[in-house]
Amino acid sequence: MSVRARITLLFASIVLVILVLVCSSVYYFSYSNRLNTIKTRLDNWAVTTGTLLSQSGLFNHKLIMRIDASTILAVKDKTVQAYDSAGKRIYRYSDNPEDSILFDQHILSDARSGAAVYFRLGNREGMAHHFTGKNYDVVMVAAAFDEEGKRKLLHLRYILLLSLTGGIIIAVGAGFIFSKGLLIPLRKIADEVNEISVLNLAGRIKSGTEKDEWNYLSDTLNNLLNRLQGTIEIHRRFIANASHELSTPLTSVISQLEVSLSRERDAADYRNVMHSIYQDVRQLSKLTQTLLEFARASGDPGGIGIDLVRMDEILLAMPAELLKINSDYVVSIIFDQLPEEEERLLVFGNEELLFTAIKNLVINGCKYSSDHHTHITLSARENLIVVRVCDDGIGMAEKELQNIFQPFYRVNESQQTQGFGLGLSLSKQIIQLHKGTITVDSLPGKGTEFTVTFPSAFNLLKS
Repeated sequence: MSVRARITLLFASIVLVILVLVCSSVYYFSYSNRLNTIKTRLDNWAVTTGTLLSQSGLFNHKLIMRIDASTILAVKDKTVQAYDSAGKRIYRYSDNPEDSILFDQHILSDARSGAAVYFRLGNREGMAHHFTGKNYDVVMVAAAFDEEGKRKLLHLRYILLLSLTGGIIIAVGAGFIFSKGLLIPLRKIADEVNEISVLNLAGRIKSGTEKDEWNYLSDTLNNLLNRLQGTIEIHRRFIANASHELSTPLTSVISQLEVSLSRERDAADYRNVMHSIYQDVRQLSKLTQTLLEFARASGDPGGIGIDLVRMDEILLAMPAELLKINSDYVVSIIFDQLPEEEERLLVFGNEELLFTAIKNLVINGCKYSSDHHTHITLSARENLIVVRVCDDGIGMAEKELQNIFQPFYRVNESQQTQGFGLGLSLSKQIIQLHKGTITVDSLPGKGTEFTVTFPSAFNLLKS
């Protein structure tokens, strides 16, 4: 079922429920009003006749019957009867002389024990009223057919049924037209989205000026397209830069092999070529490993082994790791007012990836410092673990800071320094993967400071 049909059906159903409630209420109150009217008329007639019968000295039965005959009620087949305390009928009047009220004798006893009793006899309705006076005790029973009241009630029923039917037809038509107008903006949004493709990501949805749900949907989709465009552009640059970085050592290897195979050479020449090729292959291997780590950090967190990791232990392993990379690299570790509870230094994460993220920051500081010295400060505050990596290196201009986390991006001053431009991007990916944040402050010629924060696992362990 289409959305338009569902909206129409829902709208018509709501209108149907409202109309049924209104029509039922109108009919119920009309029915109750008719019933109360006929009860009042019959009860008043019974009381009037009973009063006349109690004054036998002034009114005899024939006179009372003449009075009953002249009583005008908007009913037909009127009958009134009186019964004494023994249940014997002592008076009867009827529009039809041969007509009489045949009812259950329990009605008389019920009338004597309480208020007036209402009952039905075929198409007629009756009232039994206990009437007492001085030395006088009778039960008056009056019945009649409320032809006019029932005719009006039947006429009202037809009107309500026609109104209900017409209301449903109008509701379906109005709902169909209303749903069409309601879904026009959605169709326009869908048409505009269909025109946007990977080759045409610059297109955007017109939001309009009304601050309604359609405007909110358009803005949300536009924001999504902005993020998608940014991500695709990053991936395009990443692929282009990765292809360039991979092709450079491969081209060098191929060129050297072609030159060495162009003619016969002595062993020393071949050895020099092999040494040069070896350096290029090592460079290619490092780049491939870095790309694999980058892809791993950009993947699904569910596919990475997560465990409790001590952040201080990761930092303590850093000096030995740096010596393996370069004997000139030096790192100083400072523990700033660590908490008494060791659990506050625990984070949920992957130890290998966290070590790689901090290592890249430290290597970056050592690489661009004249003394190859980097300082690491570990502290804990509230529910956060804070790691600061500082150096006294060349620093960076403010305009460079917004791009340093892009893959393969390298500042102008570092173009001649060995590296691929993936370290900072990889570190940010890993930190974000662990629900952390990273910020950077830098001044040219003064140095750079990276501040990394991770949520502590202490509260989760306590709960």
